Amino acid sequence: MAGNKPRASSFSRNFSAASNTISQIPGLKHGPNGTMFLSSGIPDLDKILGGGFTLGSLVMVMEDPEAPHHMLLIRNFMAQGLVHKQPLLYASPAKDPRGFLGTLPSPMFSKDEKSRDRDVEQEKGLRIAWQYKKYFGEQNSEFQRDGKSEYCNDFDLRKPLERHFYSGQQIDCISLQDSADLTTFQDRCSSFLSQTSRNDRNITCAGRIAIQSLGAPQCDFSDKECDMLSFIRSLKSTIRSSNAVAVITFPPSLVSPAFSKRLQHLADTLVSVKAIPDEDKELAKLLTGYQDMVGLLSVHKVARINTQVPTILEATTFSMKLQKRRSLILECLNQAPVDGSTGSSYASSSSCSGSSKTGSLDF
Repeated sequence: MAGNKPRASSFSRNFSAASNTISQIPGLKHGPNGTMFLSSGIPDLDKILGGGFTLGSLVMVMEDPEAPHHMLLIRNFMAQGLVHKQPLLYASPAKDPRGFLGTLPSPMFSKDEKSRDRDVEQEKGLRIAWQYKKYFGEQNSEFQRDGKSEYCNDFDLRKPLERHFYSGQQIDCISLQDSADLTTFQDRCSSFLSQTSRNDRNITCAGRIAIQSLGAPQCDFSDKECDMLSFIRSLKSTIRSSNAVAVITFPPSLVSPAFSKRLQHLADTLVSVKAIPDEDKELAKLLTGYQDMVGLLSVHKVARINTQVPTILEATTFSMKLQKRRSLILECLNQAPVDGSTGSSYASSSSCSGSSKTGSLDF
């Protein structure tokens, strides 16, 4: 009978069909409350944020005037998208933004993957000179594990990304010097996001937008803060209804404090980077592993989509290190012991006033 058939609630969501589709799309995975994550290109940052950048969110990165550490985040974010063959829009104050693609890092192979690739090549019986292997990389370099593409790769910052990753893909590079009033730039962003719009639940691809140094003096619109705010509001509303993530870096030291605060308020995910002085003896005494640090990364805000519950992180400031001078890793800050002879970070005295070491507590 029809009455014996169980009736599904109108408030329930069925993700069975969508999960099968998303599992086939590299670089995407399910998150809580019906959200989906897009990898940032840094495995440690994905873990800190709970899975990565939320699809349909706006990520703002506050630059440091002392060092271009924000470029590490931009490079990994863009390289991860190209490895997953995702559409990319990159905007920069440089005259030739396409030349920046040649500085993107290359994914690293693990030892097991390297040995597996050697066995496959030996079975094929092909011997190709190493000078010509790059021309066959499109067929041999898929960076897959057990037949599935990795969600997030480790990237070698010393090795540039192979040309075939960005030669035949959908990449739109824009120079911010050519956008005097931001109208043309906004139209190109809208046209790019229209290709990844959420018309239905089926997701065919996910796009990435990377905008470097918005509001820099090289831009003709650097003094038009109202126009830039209108552009970001429009971009945020458009990207919310699309399957894409936008990462924007801006220099807080080169814009007004009020404008910087508004940008931080508009961000779904807010991150800042800061350089570490080469020889800061006071800081070296406080932090362990100070010699290996290249900078600090602080997470000020995590995206909250489809929920009102804030994300509480175990830590908000992390050290940026280059593991073997190749890959970028993030670690929690560890306070060094105050006294080198003991492992205690605080005074060993049990006295609250510090007047007596063995006597009773003195309040």
